[in-house]
Amino acid sequence: MNKYQILKINSLAENAPKVLIIYTGGTLGMVYDNSTGSLVPFKFEQIVENIPELNRLNLELCFLALPNPIDSSNVSPKIWIELVEIIENNYSDFQGFVILHGTDTMAYSASALSFMIQNLSKTVVFTGAQLPIGIPRTDARENLITSIQIAGSTLNEKSIVPEVCIYFNGRLLRGNRAKKRESSQFDAFDSENFPYLAEIGVNIEYNFLNIKIQDKNQAPKFFKNIDDNVGILKLFPGINQAFVQNFFNQKSLKGVVLETYGSGNALSETWFLEILEKALRDNVIILNVSQCTGGRVIMGKYQTSQKMKEMGLISGSDLTLEAAITKLMWALGKSDEILAVKNLLEKDISGERSI
Repeated sequence: MNKYQILKINSLAENAPKVLIIYTGGTLGMVYDNSTGSLVPFKFEQIVENIPELNRLNLELCFLALPNPIDSSNVSPKIWIELVEIIENNYSDFQGFVILHGTDTMAYSASALSFMIQNLSKTVVFTGAQLPIGIPRTDARENLITSIQIAGSTLNEKSIVPEVCIYFNGRLLRGNRAKKRESSQFDAFDSENFPYLAEIGVNIEYNFLNIKIQDKNQAPKFFKNIDDNVGILKLFPGINQAFVQNFFNQKSLKGVVLETYGSGNALSETWFLEILEKALRDNVIILNVSQCTGGRVIMGKYQTSQKMKEMGLISGSDLTLEAAITKLMWALGKSDEILAVKNLLEKDISGERSI
């Protein structure tokens, strides 16, 4: 039984493709209350009255809100699991899904769902806004309309973009390749290491060569085990031994994303390498990703990363930080075997890394 209340917000022919809009919280779903001068949640049952253009999409729109919408700064694996359950429970009833989400952690959530839903044959679009829907010059209106259109679009009766993606300001990005780069401009997201899945102007121009083709003979799989006993260690000039040692002394630590310089380089101090070696002996998995937004980790290219390669650190190639940490949580939740987890991290699971 579906435990969430799904609200139908427009009326079209019964055979019209259906899109489910899932509201988690965030700026897009807020409007100003003139009586108080504060932001209050938008009444989505009135969305077609406020955005009549939605009726021209020839899509049946339904709406579902999480029981307790949150600021995206409070997103956790519990929310990701909740979203996966919603999509799983409604997968057969809808052509696509639009997830309204705050921008600050949207790239983390989109990355997480790209691993937690495998063999996806339908479109899952994350979107949001820099300005609330109820004020002048808002970007919420266009982001929402276009996301719904993309989620409901088909070619030969199949979803055009069977991926977890992010739509923002004329760009459709693979979710696990995206990063938030702006907090005050409308082009909040970009994907430095991967082309856009589509660019939207007067028309929607899909980049078909870069959209993943799913095996139609494989049913979708939904994973809900996430292990959050992980951490991120970002290197910086002057990082000291006590700080690094205390970080790795955490008893429950199972995996670390190590943010290194350039193409995967780190300090070559003996104490630093010895701490990494001990962590590896204690079965802590270390995934090496670059602090740069472009390029990739190539361990061994310089002497400073050669020793880490020999010790057994895993190269994160061109993973974003968001994809790296969520993939690590997913892989640790999928298997207790160290070798199996390492193999998962080295593979391209959902188009998140170049091989």
